[in-house]
Order: sequence, then C-alpha cells, then structure tokens
Amino acid sequence: MPRHAPPPAAVATLGDSPDEVEAQFYEALQRADIERLMAVWADDDDIVCVHPGGGSFIGPAAIRASFEGVFGNGGGIPVVPEQVHRLQHLGSAVHHLVERISVTAQQGTQTAWVVATNVYAKTVHGWRLLAHHASPGTPHERPAPAGDAPTTLH
Repeated sequence: MPRHAPPPAAVATLGDSPDEVEAQFYEALQRADIERLMAVWADDDDIVCVHPGGGSFIGPAAIRASFEGVFGNGGGIPVVPEQVHRLQHLGSAVHHLVERISVTAQQGTQTAWVVATNVYAKTVHGWRLLAHHASPGTPHERPAPAGDAPTTLH
C-alpha cells in the first residue's frame, strides 16, 4: 500500500482582527512564550521593535534576541494593555495604548506605565504586527486618558 505524504503544514492564522493579534502579543509577553510572540510579527525583514528606555531592533532575528534577553531576566512581563485608541483603514491599523506593568518588590507591588504604539497590517496570513514602539510613561501616576485632554491646541 503506498504511503501518502502528510499535508503541508498550514500557516497559522492568528486572528481576524488587529485586536486578536494584539491580545496574543500581550499574552505571549506575560507567559514568556517566544514562539508565540514571534508568530504575531509579519514575515518581513523591516519589522521594528523599540523597547522602553531605548533599544531599537529591526528584523525578526534582532527582535527575537531582544525578547529572549528580556525573558531571560525573570520570565514573562506582567503587562496589561489599557486605554487602547484604535485607528484602522483598509489593510492597516495603529493602536496607541498605555501598558500597565506591575512588579512585586520588597517595598510591595510597584506599577510602571509605558506608552506604546502597535502597527498592524493585513497580510496573506492574516493580521500581523509590523512595529511595536514603547516609551516610559509617568513613573508615579497613571497617565490621564486622552479624552481628558483638550483636542485643540491654541
């Protein structure tokens, strides 16, 4: 009886929306799951990641190495995305948000705020992350939601 080759592995579809991909990105950060984290990124040599406080990484290998270093310093990142502002047009989306990171130290639980922008594109494999740029937020207090600030500057 002839043996049949197994079907080729299908490319994983991550989600039908940027929101679903973003949820998987943050879950991978929380669990220190480097494979899942890299799966949300677009298959492109020009993808970019900027970590809070510096460090710009371009391309999948550099981004992977940067997160392996982060995960090697204690595992996952206790990060929760909040205050997500979404812009979506055709095959692209930009999410501007605040990341809440809670860390337990000898002084108790400390909270850090990070301001982040995630850029997504719809590819033949579904929505994927093109860029993640994170900058330190206010160290001692939660940033005010964008709706609390005036929208017109004079």
